[in-house]
Amino acid sequence: MALIDRVTYSTFGYLYFPNWSMDVILLVIAPLASILCVELNVIMSARLSDVRAVQQLGGLSVLPFAGIYVAGEIGLVTLDSTNLLAIAAALVACDLALFFVSTKTFRREEILTKWK
Repeated sequence: MALIDRVTYSTFGYLYFPNWSMDVILLVIAPLASILCVELNVIMSARLSDVRAVQQLGGLSVLPFAGIYVAGEIGLVTLDSTNLLAIAAALVACDLALFFVSTKTFRREEILTKWK
């Protein structure tokens, strides 16, 4: 962001970053997306027995975010503050739902007693 500010300051006459959209992405959406990915990996690791399968399926958890990025780049979706806040609200709902699912599926005692 500092490099973009340095390059675009002479054209715009002001510093482009940080702006409201970038604040929402970095301070709200990124932490919520991280929590979502961790919860998905907890659920997958509780259900699958092979570590490699969990790792490969865990890589698929970033596909929705990549899809949103590509849709924004090609113009299907505008990533303005309203849409970013809607994405954040959807992430909060998914995080809460997956929290309850992950606490029910993760069997800590069984893992601790059967781990070798």
